[in-house]
Amino acid sequence: MNRETRLERSDTLVVVDRSRRNRNLAIGAFVAVAVLLAGYFLIGHSRKQSAAASSAAAGSAGKGGQVPTVTVVVPGRTQVARVISATGALAARRDQPVGAAGTGGRVTAVLVDAGSWVNAGQTLATVDRSVQTQTAAQLAAAVDSARASAALAQSNYDRAASLVNRGFISKAELESRRAARDQAQAQIRVAQAQLGATRAGIGLLDIRAPTSGLVLQRNLEVGQVIGAGSQGLFRIAKGGEMEMRAQVSQQDLAALKVGMPASVTPIGAQRSVSGTIWQVAPVIDPQSRLGEVRIAIPYSSDIRPGGFADARITSGATTAPILPQSAVLADEDGNYVYVVNAKNQVERRAVKIGNVSEVGVSVIDGLNGTETVVLSAGPFLNPGQKINPKRQAAR
Repeated sequence: MNRETRLERSDTLVVVDRSRRNRNLAIGAFVAVAVLLAGYFLIGHSRKQSAAASSAAAGSAGKGGQVPTVTVVVPGRTQVARVISATGALAARRDQPVGAAGTGGRVTAVLVDAGSWVNAGQTLATVDRSVQTQTAAQLAAAVDSARASAALAQSNYDRAASLVNRGFISKAELESRRAARDQAQAQIRVAQAQLGATRAGIGLLDIRAPTSGLVLQRNLEVGQVIGAGSQGLFRIAKGGEMEMRAQVSQQDLAALKVGMPASVTPIGAQRSVSGTIWQVAPVIDPQSRLGEVRIAIPYSSDIRPGGFADARITSGATTAPILPQSAVLADEDGNYVYVVNAKNQVERRAVKIGNVSEVGVSVIDGLNGTETVVLSAGPFLNPGQKINPKRQAAR
């Protein structure tokens, strides 16, 4: 009896070919193994290349990376002038105060002002003299009166002298008339002396320059009443001579002598004035430990007493290393340079600089001239860093 088998729509018939499935699995496994082997060989090769590159870099640069090439110089020693720098105030070399030498009075005229040049004896101001003039006239009349009295006394004496031999005048009377004559003559001299003193006082009423020079200050006006011996009416710089009172350290003061040349530059001025040391202080200020050096300088429109100036004093010559300004560095610890040691490593070296000019900077302490000094790359280096020095000839 035949049965009919029916398949419903919800049923799925799966026919599996087992031989084909096994073949696909084998191929997939083979491909996976091949990929893994290829990756392994690629990764190993990359590691070897990285290690080689790292080894080459380490061999060429060490720990600091690539070794920079730096220009260096061996400065040697050169003879240079020793220059001492100082600062100080400007003043008149001889500052002369001018006052009233007479009895004083009311000022009638002021003939000069600050900045004027005057000659010795020149009238600076006049004072009213009307009272003194009348007193002089009175004394002149007293002199004439004394002369008349003396002439009369002389006549009386001469007459008595001619009569004494005749017995008309006693010798006692003659002596009395001689005394009267001598007294009258003395009165003339007294009156003349008083007149001379009054006239001299009139001459002293005018305020005159004691010496030729430049008027620095005027403290007097017309109508002002001054007393006898009033001071500070004018100030005069004798001959217009000026000076700088430089403050110098105790160490530098020992190297300075009278007669050494100096260059003085007032603050704000565009040019310097040549001068000469004329006095070196014999003592040191116990507070500041500085000594005063007085530098004589001629008059200049840039020199104003009371101002401030810089001075550069030449005190002989010395031998010292000279470096370009680019080789000398500075920070809060002071000036320093970088020197190269035997291992081509840079080392910081503190230095003391001397004269700075267009030629370069002289190093007066810290170098002996035989060191290899970094020329210009100092700001980019660190102590202990290794470099490739490239030497440049010293100037």
